[in-house]
Amino acid sequence: MLAVQVLATRAPALPATLSGLRIFGPYAAFALTAAISLWFGRARIFLAVLCIALAYAAYRSLLGAGLQAPGARTAFAALCVFVPANLALFSLLSERGLFTVFGLRRLLVIATELAFTFWLIEAGVTEFADWLGGNWFDFAWLRASPIPQAALAVMLASLVVVSARALALGSSVDAAMAGALLAFCSAAEKVEQPNGFALLTSCAALLLLIGVLQDSRRMAFRDELTGLPSRRALNERLMGLGHDFTVAMLDVDHFKNFNDTYGHVVGDQVLRLVAAELERVRRGGRAFRYGGEEFALLFPGRGIREIIGELDVLRANIAQHRIGLRGADRPPEAEAGRHLRAGQAPRKIVSVTVSIGVAETNDKLRSPDEVLKAADRALYRAKEKGRNTVSR
Repeated sequence: MLAVQVLATRAPALPATLSGLRIFGPYAAFALTAAISLWFGRARIFLAVLCIALAYAAYRSLLGAGLQAPGARTAFAALCVFVPANLALFSLLSERGLFTVFGLRRLLVIATELAFTFWLIEAGVTEFADWLGGNWFDFAWLRASPIPQAALAVMLASLVVVSARALALGSSVDAAMAGALLAFCSAAEKVEQPNGFALLTSCAALLLLIGVLQDSRRMAFRDELTGLPSRRALNERLMGLGHDFTVAMLDVDHFKNFNDTYGHVVGDQVLRLVAAELERVRRGGRAFRYGGEEFALLFPGRGIREIIGELDVLRANIAQHRIGLRGADRPPEAEAGRHLRAGQAPRKIVSVTVSIGVAETNDKLRSPDEVLKAADRALYRAKEKGRNTVSR
């Protein structure tokens, strides 16, 4: 975005043969982001880029001749308020789809804002823009900005909301929302520069596109339940390794019976517990969820002798962990449940064990696929020995 800021300020005008790029290039960025967001089911991103695209369309039709043109001040004031407020709203709302009742309600909000702005312009009502543009604070740099002071307050509040949401969730989609909002605010500041608004709104759209692609990659390569990298990530990592590495395959013993007895909620808790213990493994081990109740540990540049003790410590730590089950009469509210548990012992304590099979590269096992199969065979030997053990 810094590069775009410099480009917007210092770049020379495009030659006549490429003048259409300055006009229609942003629309291409908006269309691409909208199409990809729909393809990946990211309605919040689609609605955000729709707002920015509508703002650019207003710029092309009303603001190109300057802020003194008829209706220009009203249109500019409206987009400086509605676009940031909408992006803050969409960042707070959950992903509920576009072609649903929730998506239609959000589209209705945008349509209402659009109709309200159109009515203000057609009726020649200037009070809205005059109120937003009042001198609320007597600072020279505020008076020099084309953005109405009240709209600046809305932009600042929206930036705080979206940025706080992005930091709290660590989500690439919410981070992209924050970046797009910052780019749009910069575009509004440069509305009177020939290249500024077009370049920075295009930048906002591309930041949203990057957010969608990053989030889609995260979903493909990271397990949602445990937070560990997925089997696909393991396969990709294996292809980039050298000839010396060790793979350990780990399976939760009798997990199907455990799930049937105590339910999937407790089963998910067990999987997260195992994942947390795997992430504590030392010696350079990296944990992956392989599928179901099965996990993998990858030790690049390590042999079995170097890590076998670490695997046994892992097995013992999991076996020693105790899980307290809540009663069937627990209150549905989490806060009430915490108060109840504060003065009571758990109704029942359960634990699980794991079996581990380990294999390393050697003269017979050269490829990653061969090592994985050898570790899987060792895992079955661990189960045949009575489970809760490590086998080579």
